[in-house]
Amino acid sequence: MKLDLLYEIDVPKPWAKPHPYGQREAEQRAYREAIEQIKLGDKLGFHTTWHVEHHFREGRSHSPAPEVIIGALSQCTEQIRLGFGVALMPHAFTPPMRVAEKVATADILSGGRVEWGTGRSTPMEQTAFGVDRDASRAQWEEAIQAVVGMWEDEYFEFHGKYLDFPRRMVTPKPVQDPHPPCWMAATSEGSSAVAGEKGLGLLSFSILQPIHKMAEHIRLYRAAAAAPKPITRVTTNRVAAYTLVHCEETMAKCEESGIWDSVWWWYKNIAEFTAEWELPHLSQEERDKVFPYLMQQADGNFDPKSFSDHDMIVVGDPEQCYTKMLKYAELGVDQLICYVQFGYLPHESVMKTIELLGKEVLPALAKEGVDATIKPAPAPAPAPAS
Repeated sequence: MKLDLLYEIDVPKPWAKPHPYGQREAEQRAYREAIEQIKLGDKLGFHTTWHVEHHFREGRSHSPAPEVIIGALSQCTEQIRLGFGVALMPHAFTPPMRVAEKVATADILSGGRVEWGTGRSTPMEQTAFGVDRDASRAQWEEAIQAVVGMWEDEYFEFHGKYLDFPRRMVTPKPVQDPHPPCWMAATSEGSSAVAGEKGLGLLSFSILQPIHKMAEHIRLYRAAAAAPKPITRVTTNRVAAYTLVHCEETMAKCEESGIWDSVWWWYKNIAEFTAEWELPHLSQEERDKVFPYLMQQADGNFDPKSFSDHDMIVVGDPEQCYTKMLKYAELGVDQLICYVQFGYLPHESVMKTIELLGKEVLPALAKEGVDATIKPAPAPAPAPAS
């Protein structure tokens, strides 16, 4: 199992100064620190760094332009792969031709190190961009087919249900042949099976959950991936799953860095955001079932350490982190995405996490198995075109 990094560029409140200076300074610091952290991960052998595209996420995910971050990283890293985690494919976010252009440009600048994650986002972002929510999955699939055609054909035209594109030479073409590996973001059992069926890598972005639920997502993905109907010419039968990760010399040092406050901030932030923007139609009782720990914590009956006790997150000294990570490897996770920059954790403690994982945990994990391979797939049926 490989270790990856994930960056959403968390910028938690309270900010130190009144608007706009507090926000500006905090965001600039978070970006600078993220670049420094990833440069260290590159030197220590991390496999991929993934960068989200999120919009309007107050406090969390101040990262709307992953192509800019990846472009910068392409010039200051050498080995680590650079992942769009993910490019939002419904056309109102970014027209498919722009996705083709920016991903291929990043592949050139990085010397062929791009991983192309794709997704649809959530209602809060979709409505702000005018995305047709009911058509978002169909647009996502059609956009992928169009982008691949733009990369592979010298001159390309497309006349589909959502995209009507005249004959043009789309430039530039990517370094990787036939194109960068394509992944799909999935947060449910149903969507993991869709990724497997379509020959795409699985980016499991489910929020904190018992590890047996992740096992079920992976089982459904592998079953569907056993007989795929690929929509690109690269079949990526791999699972990359993320969780919060923090490692220091001792658990006591993790706690001195404020790990449990940061873990709780992260959970509370995503739970309240989801309840407000994605689940407004649910009753309070139904919301409590989705995010049970909010009510328990308000009643004084929940300790964030429970996330670690139940292996939902990876926190501790190198030996503890290694032991927890093995459980993910046993589930069939090929790449464990380490979300290391979150909450109120000091930059120095995040650097220590990356250092210890790279020097002590990665070498041990490397002895546990053999990499899965990324293989070319049979060419899919042609997309609608004239």
